[in-house]
Amino acid sequence: MSTTLGSFIAGGMAACGAVTVTHPFETVKIRLQLQGELQSKLDAPRMYKGVFHGVKVIAQNEGPKGLFRGIGAAYVYQMILNGCRLGFYEPLRKGTTTAIFKDPNVQSLGVNIFSGAASGILGAAAGSPFFLVKTRLQSYSPFLPVGTQHGYKNARDGFRQIYTNEGIKGLYRGVGAAMVRTGFGSSVQLPTYFFAKRRLIKHLDMKEGPALHLASSTASGFVVCCVMHPPDTIMSRMYNQTGNLYTGVLDCLLKTVKTEGLLAIYKGFFAHLARILPHTILTLSLAEQTNKWMRRFENRVLPTAIKDKY
Repeated sequence: MSTTLGSFIAGGMAACGAVTVTHPFETVKIRLQLQGELQSKLDAPRMYKGVFHGVKVIAQNEGPKGLFRGIGAAYVYQMILNGCRLGFYEPLRKGTTTAIFKDPNVQSLGVNIFSGAASGILGAAAGSPFFLVKTRLQSYSPFLPVGTQHGYKNARDGFRQIYTNEGIKGLYRGVGAAMVRTGFGSSVQLPTYFFAKRRLIKHLDMKEGPALHLASSTASGFVVCCVMHPPDTIMSRMYNQTGNLYTGVLDCLLKTVKTEGLLAIYKGFFAHLARILPHTILTLSLAEQTNKWMRRFENRVLPTAIKDKY
């Protein structure tokens, strides 16, 4: 395997490749989640009627620029989040397994879930300011606005305005929701990926390669979307608010369900699925390749004493 730093870089590279393809669906998802915020179904206008309608109206009114709002902040966030998630997962899993079972090769579902959640939470906390700015850039529309609108010129201007008006605390607004959301997703992403991979090899005799990576990633992506979407909706609203519309994660959840109904926390689910499936497939499939490249690179440049540890 690659070193921890090598895995961090390889994971970040894989995620950036994936987000380039899936970012437009993320933009639609966020606008669907914010649409009709704290309004009853009868009072809330539906400007975005679904995944493909959302892509269509944004492209027509704002062009490709509208679909790719916040892509720069998304790249940095993905490098941090998935670098942590893919880079720290295996060291955490091995360390915890060794401490409990005295054997790093033992496969424990509980340890795998813990390692996935812990590595994801680390990444979410570190990258939260970038996701905050990304969300606000994506929610902004001069033609079909939903939720609170933030007229940032770009990510740098967003950081400047938030820091000037709210300080460091403002940059970490909603970080609790982000950690819950990413902890949920990360706790199942890698464990379900490796679980599906082992089962496909054992029961269908699939061989190591792109087909196995694709099938395992698809199973993982679907589970991640089902588990992560409700806290994802809460996070989007927490990030996009200004002032104290919501005092915290639980307050946001209760207000949303009370005003809009229980299904409100699943707003934008199909847009999320349209984004998370290809994103998970591309991230995990590309990670297999980027880790191979990183191992080759490290084998050429690292001293033997360091390589022997990994």
